[in-house]
Parts: sequence; C-alpha cells; structure tokens
Amino acid sequence: MPEHDASSPPDGDGGRRGESRRERKKPLSEVLTTIAGDETREYIAVGDLLALLGGRGRAALILLFALPNVLPTPPGTSGILGLPLLYLSFQMMLGRVPWLPRFIGERSMSRYSFAQLVERISPVLSRAERLLKPRWSVFVGYGAERVLGAVCLVLAAVLVLPIPLGNMLPAFAICLIALGVLERDGVWVLSGVVIGVVSLVIVAGVVYALIKSAVFVVMNAFG
Repeated sequence: MPEHDASSPPDGDGGRRGESRRERKKPLSEVLTTIAGDETREYIAVGDLLALLGGRGRAALILLFALPNVLPTPPGTSGILGLPLLYLSFQMMLGRVPWLPRFIGERSMSRYSFAQLVERISPVLSRAERLLKPRWSVFVGYGAERVLGAVCLVLAAVLVLPIPLGNMLPAFAICLIALGVLERDGVWVLSGVVIGVVSLVIVAGVVYALIKSAVFVVMNAFG
C-alpha cells in the first residue's frame, strides 16, 4: 500500500537535511551519465530509471522526465516521458511514494538514444546544480510540495497534448519546480510557477487560434 514519501514529514527537517546530504554526494547529472554509459543494458525502461533513481525522491524523477522535452527531441519523446510525468505529479500532489503502472514502467528506449539525451541534458543540468542552494524554504515545505504537485500535473497534461511547440515551455517550468524542490530552493520554485502560468496562457492562446482557424475553414468550405 502506498505511503507518504520517505523524503517527506513526519521525518522532519532533520530527515530532509540528511537526504539532501546523501543526494549531493553524487550530482544527478553524474548519475545519469553513469546509467547512460552502462554497456550491459541494451534498452533502458522507465521502470529501470525509477529503480535506479528512486532514492533521490519524486523531484529527481519528475525532472528526468521533463528535461528532455525542453530541448528538440526525436518524435514521440513527449509521449514516452509525458505519461510518467502525469503519474508522478499526481502522486506528488497526494504526497505518495513514486510508483508507475506496468504499461508505463515497461516503456523503453535504446541505451544509445538515452545516452544521446543525457549528453544534451548533462551540461544544462550541471550548470543548474551549481546555481541552486537552499533558500526561501517556506515555498518548498511538505504542504507546498503538494500544491506544486498540482501545478506540475496541469503542466504535464498540457505537455502531452499534440500542440505545436506546446511542450517546451511547460516542461521548462516543471524542470525549474523540480530542481527547486530537489535542492530546497524556493526562488527556483517560484520562477517555475510563474513561467508555468505564462506557458498556460500562451498554450490557451494557441488552442484558441487553432479552433478559430478551423471554424473559419469549415464555414467557408460549407457556407
């Protein structure tokens, strides 16, 4: 039965600080590079990543699935990574441990394709890791995380929709939120929320324009 995430209360701030220290022994960018370089794996499934990164908590997993969508990626990438984002964000909103159903967990890509993604992601992630620091902790507390989970859930829903260029800005907002939660940086969290709101406004405008154009075409075709 799913329980509250081990990285969340009731362990208290001491538990959070202990987890942060453990995670920082090896940066996430280095962990991803190690996974990508594992030549014993021909394919890497979503479930494998959950097992390999589970100790880093929900935020690291959400970041992993969102970050590839910020950059131009092979067609179908958002479909593979978008569904795990929906599930993980929903669980974050509920304060539950990371879990994915089998039909998502068994989705995979070749190690070569994963290595290509990591090669593009790692420089950006490494720079971000140097800028992050614990601050404005009120915006990354346990209660705040559940609100942020709801925000990420809405953004993830937009990300998986087939809207032209509609996935990059929501994915970027999710990344900022996830990085902020991972490193307890409230500044990054707030920046992610603001960009997320902006992305929703832009996507809504694009959808409205598409619908209006479709109605115009239909009316002129049958009018």
